[in-house]
Amino acid sequence: MSYDHVELTFNDMKNVPEAFKGTKKGTVYLTPYRVIFLSKGKDAMQSFMMPFYLMKDCEIKQPVFGANYIKGTVKAEAGGGWEGSASYKLTFTAGGAIEFGQRMLQVASQASRGEVPSGAYGYSYMPSGAYVYPPPVANGMYPCPPGYPYPPPPPEFYPGPPMMDGA
Repeated sequence: MSYDHVELTFNDMKNVPEAFKGTKKGTVYLTPYRVIFLSKGKDAMQSFMMPFYLMKDCEIKQPVFGANYIKGTVKAEAGGGWEGSASYKLTFTAGGAIEFGQRMLQVASQASRGEVPSGAYGYSYMPSGAYVYPPPVANGMYPCPPGYPYPPPPPEFYPGPPMMDGA
């Protein structure tokens, strides 16, 4: 799931990196294990990734005046280029905050239980937070992602997430 015309802003950060200052405009993507924001243009912050396990206090807000938005807190991942935590706000200026937020909470809940989020075929997840991309098919091309009018790829290429051992 993705939405264009989204604005990302950060608050409550100590030692704010220059790239985090101001309002970022771009596109937000929902994947089976994280939210990804891609800036439009030549912003210092080209992308920002928020894995579900580092997010908390997510809320969908519907102000009387202004666009709907999602707010919450995200902790920095080791080696991610910043430290601590920050409050974020994703403002959906062209709509979609409610749908995106509801689906995000549903997918995050499924991921936290070790379930494969519905519609999430194509990539398997590793405990390190990385994705394992399937090998290219015979013609050297990856199959189209879900939602495109092509038949789905054969299931033997796409294993599910690793089994949880209760740890």
